[in-house]
Formats: sequence, C-alpha cells, structure tokens
Amino acid sequence: MKHLMTPAHTSYVEASARQRIAGVFDSGSFVEFLPPACRISSPHLGQLDAPVSFDDGVAVGRATLDGVAVLVAAQEGGFMGGAVGEVHGAKLVGLLRRAVAERAGAVILLLESGGVRLHEANAGLIAVSEVMRAVLDARAAGVPVITLAGGANGVFGGMGIVARCTNTIIMSEEARLAMSGPEVIETAAGVEEFDARDRALVWRTTGGKHRYLLGDCQALVADSIAAFRAAAIAALAARTAIDSAPSTLSLAGLEAEQALLSERLERFGSARDPIDIWRGLGVTRPQALPLMEAADFVGFVDAVRMGGV
Repeated sequence: MKHLMTPAHTSYVEASARQRIAGVFDSGSFVEFLPPACRISSPHLGQLDAPVSFDDGVAVGRATLDGVAVLVAAQEGGFMGGAVGEVHGAKLVGLLRRAVAERAGAVILLLESGGVRLHEANAGLIAVSEVMRAVLDARAAGVPVITLAGGANGVFGGMGIVARCTNTIIMSEEARLAMSGPEVIETAAGVEEFDARDRALVWRTTGGKHRYLLGDCQALVADSIAAFRAAAIAALAARTAIDSAPSTLSLAGLEAEQALLSERLERFGSARDPIDIWRGLGVTRPQALPLMEAADFVGFVDAVRMGGV
C-alpha cells in the first residue's frame, strides 16, 4: 500500500486534525464524510454569537491503514479545544454506527478534547453518552476501536471516558488523559489540592508516561506522526487477531478489568502524589530517575513490572 512517509521529526502535537489524518493513514486514502463544502456546523453557537466551524471541530471519513479499510475521526483542537457539541457528537456516533453496519476493519479515533462545550452543555453531554454507547456497540460487534492521543489540549471530560471505553489507547509523552482537567480540579477543590500551574505535577498525574505506568494506555510513542502511524498499525494487527468474534465485552472480561482496578486502589489508594506510585512499584528514589525518551521509558517500566529493577 502506498504511503507518503511523514518525516520522523514531524510533530503530532503541533499538527492539525487533517494533517494528522494525512500522515497517519495511507497517502490519499482518506475520503471525508460531510466534507467542508457541506458546511455542517453547530446550530447553537451562532445564536450565542460564538464562532462556528465548517466541520464543527471534527473530521470523519474512511481511509486505509497499511492497506486495511478503517473509519476515521479526528478532533480539531484548534477549534474550541476540540470540545464536543451536538453536531460534533452526532458525527462521531454516526461514524461508529456506520462501522458496525459496514463491518469496518476498525475505527481509529484521533482524539483531542477539553470535554463538553459549555455553550451547549446538555446537548454535548447527551452526545458524549451516545458516543460511549456507540463505542461499546462497535466493540461488541467485533469492530476494534483504537484511540490516538497526542494533542496539546489533552483528552479530558467525557472524551476521556470515551477513550477508556476503546480497545487500545496510544499516547505520547506530551499527551494527557483524565476525567477532569487541572484547572477544573483547582477551581473545585482549591490550589492546595491541585496546583494547575505546576506543570510537572500536571504531567506526572495525567501525562502519557504516567498513564503507561498505570496501564491506562497500551502504547507510549514519541511525538511524531510517523510513530503514531506505526503504533496504530501494530495495534490494529493485534486487535484484529484478538477481536475476531463479537465476544470482546464478556462478563468475564469486565470482571477481570474490575479486579485490576480494585487491586490498583488497594495498592495505590493512599498515594498523595504520582511519585508514590513509583515507590509502590519498588523504585525507591523515583526523583533520581533520568529523563527517558518514550522507547527507553517503556522498556524501563516493563522491567519494573517484571521485577527486574
């Protein structure tokens, strides 16, 4: 399959949604549903004199990834931080339902979102809940759903939950993933609980490396479009082998996941800082660890988990 190779140094975090699509998927394969000429935008924002976007901040369509036909959605962090509204959410739901109807090879979600738009909060919240259900329906039908997270706005709020509903999450060190953003936590609980200006605290709590450490993401990659493409191809191959039958969301699987969460709470529930989690894993002086690139960090964490450090 043809692919116009993206230079390895091309930053994922600095790219737009459509630049990410062009670099991650096979060259020229993306066909957009509801393209720019359709001018499908939110009916609510204009009434509030808020800016609108021709695609409501998300591009959806079909493409091939290393020759495999997939459906694609990419949120545009440059428009309202990728926040979800009624039309934005409806496009995601429609894409996931189409994936089930067409038995797509997978759905690849390039997520970057601060959560739900305050401008259309109720509609946005309902939309996110419908996206969650659509993700689970796709998985139950045997269609793998893979998340790529590496945008500057992170993946927060309802879309943070959506990401955790997918089969596989691929993150970069620059990515962040959580239910509530740092500023939201600080506003609700006070700066003593969480100082949103402490960037080191923010990233060691919600960043890609921390999420990989806890097992919340399955792959950690460098901040390059080429690295995300390679990881997505590998994840697709792995999920296709595993999810060949519509039994992904079995009761046994859900109970196993719950057991892992219970074990994590028992082991790390008293931690006051993510550094304490390292200590719980047997790394006595985590502050002394050297800075590591993604590949080195993955190797180190895997060794820690195996008891080799």
